[in-house]
Amino acid sequence: MISDSRNSVALAMTGASGAAYGLRLLQCLLRAGERVHLMLSKPAQVVIAMETGIKLSGTPQEMEAQLGALYDARAGQLRVWGQAQWSSPVASGSGAPRAMVVCPCTSAMLSAVAHGGSSDLMERAADVAIKEQRKLILVHRETPVSAIHLENALKLARLGVTLLPANPGFYQNPKSIDDLVDFVVARILDHLDIDHQLLPRWGSGGEE
Repeated sequence: MISDSRNSVALAMTGASGAAYGLRLLQCLLRAGERVHLMLSKPAQVVIAMETGIKLSGTPQEMEAQLGALYDARAGQLRVWGQAQWSSPVASGSGAPRAMVVCPCTSAMLSAVAHGGSSDLMERAADVAIKEQRKLILVHRETPVSAIHLENALKLARLGVTLLPANPGFYQNPKSIDDLVDFVVARILDHLDIDHQLLPRWGSGGEE
């Protein structure tokens, strides 16, 4: 059981394409020793199966065991919450984690967060992160974007939310899809102040 949610990170995965980003981030967070509160929407489970072949079981407890085994989580390090589990620490300011990441983030989730929607646990967790002035990172995965998306993003940016679109760079000369995924995940970890060795930093000589 996670005893201190303030020393943990919340990770929400929505049904946007880009499941590999969220799963790789989960793996890296667990390897870094972070405690993780994971929330998966039903569409996210569908996209994960489509894009990665990982078929997650139906209940939060089963998914917790499945993902924990897949990524070698320690006992109590990973907690998976259902979208209606309002007793989760992430639903309250008194138990809010130190940071939250939505990866990948749909435009629907972007809109819900921008307008204070709390119709399910992940929307409520994002709302709590904003009101408690905790780090909130939205990895928006949409292209092209409309004026509606841009207005929602601007509203959140002005509130201090980090908008980190899933836009991988190419100056590291990626050799695989995994390299492109790691580029985005590395930027997320940087903003969470979590050390990593996913790619050489600009100016370190790795680009030579």
